[in-house]
Amino acid sequence: MNLLTELPENLPVPEDDGACDHLPTLKLPALSLPVTNGKLINLSTHSGWLVIYCYPMTGRPDRALPPDWDIIPGARGCTPQACAFRDHYQELTELGAGVYGLSTQTSDYQLEAKQRLHLPFELLSDYQLEFAHALKLPLFEADNMTLIKRLTLITFNGTIKKMFYPVFPPDSNATQVIEWLQENKK
Repeated sequence: MNLLTELPENLPVPEDDGACDHLPTLKLPALSLPVTNGKLINLSTHSGWLVIYCYPMTGRPDRALPPDWDIIPGARGCTPQACAFRDHYQELTELGAGVYGLSTQTSDYQLEAKQRLHLPFELLSDYQLEFAHALKLPLFEADNMTLIKRLTLITFNGTIKKMFYPVFPPDSNATQVIEWLQENKK
């Protein structure tokens, strides 16, 4: 089994603790976030449909995962989730949706994953937790890092229309997003 691209069996399933119930109908915060292409982006000004999948952190082949990573509900699966969005990217763009991944890792760290996984979309860095705090996103601590719990936002013209939380299994999230867009996009 590839430790990063495949999900181990018997992962703990995260429970919905209500930490995202406030998100639908909120406007995205007017913040400039660093992007893996070296630019800054303000998601609140995006026109049309946008999918923002928030994830704790991507692992790297040259580094160990945080201790007890597999027993933290919802922590494991960032690479399989990113690969699923990569594999379904064309379907999402055909539905008129842009796609971004977002984590608290720096853009330099994220760039390695973007290149290694051949992601056709950019990753956003919320390393200062501005986006997470502005939207009151659920966070957790692991290995002296503050990380965002896995969730996905679907926005239209800067307003949150749908959120998926908790996301499990993470490699099925892209198909859930596609199904929702097919049924609800106007």
